[in-house]
Amino acid sequence: MNRINRLFSAKRQNILSVYFTAGHPTLESPATIIGELQQQGIDLIEIGIPFSDPMADGPVIQEAATRALRNGMTLRNLFDQLTGIRNQVTIPLILMGYLNPIMQYGFENFCRQCAATGIDGMIIPDLPFADYMQHYKAIADRYDLRIIMLITPETSDERIRLIDQHTDGFIYMVSSASTTGAQKTFDEQKQAYFKHINGMNLKNPRLVGFGISNKATFEAACQNASGAIIGSRFVQLLEQSDTPRQAVSELLDALKK
Repeated sequence: MNRINRLFSAKRQNILSVYFTAGHPTLESPATIIGELQQQGIDLIEIGIPFSDPMADGPVIQEAATRALRNGMTLRNLFDQLTGIRNQVTIPLILMGYLNPIMQYGFENFCRQCAATGIDGMIIPDLPFADYMQHYKAIADRYDLRIIMLITPETSDERIRLIDQHTDGFIYMVSSASTTGAQKTFDEQKQAYFKHINGMNLKNPRLVGFGISNKATFEAACQNASGAIIGSRFVQLLEQSDTPRQAVSELLDALKK
């Protein structure tokens, strides 16, 4: 069974997924960050592929991507660094990146390398659902990889049900139709959206992303989903902390206060 499916079968609530940008804060940091996240109990890791035009990301992750590219991070370099990662890490690993660098690498070659490295799935924010169905789903399925699709408050119920029918793993539920970035609370409108989606009784579990940064936002997300994704806040902590261990510890402390 794919590790993503195994996770959601074993744990139904309070799943914590953490995102970081590969190559930030240093070129050689991905394996260390991944190991530290697992050691401190994170359930799932999203590894960002840096790109020069990350349109869905806010300023924190944009700056991290710029720094990672300046450090020399490339998709090929990332796969080289992740070789052997499964000797020390057992939790699900997902690559998150935009279509352009993946297509330059070659999609089937990308999937083949993901499978060889031990990656379990991918999130491609700018991949249209129709293109996913027509060109990419069959290839990813061949390598037992999950392509995770995003939904937003602007996604129609009809489209959500279509996505739910034709994907596997989980659905990435974006908290707002804007870019990534930490928030202190979720307003009533966002919480009504979470509740509405929860009431649709979808077959796929959901994780809420964009804006999760503290105990209040994490708990609000978990009330109507299986868990939440933290990105910008952790990227900030990696920048500010002396070590990845300290960054993960501070993140977990923030979720308890």
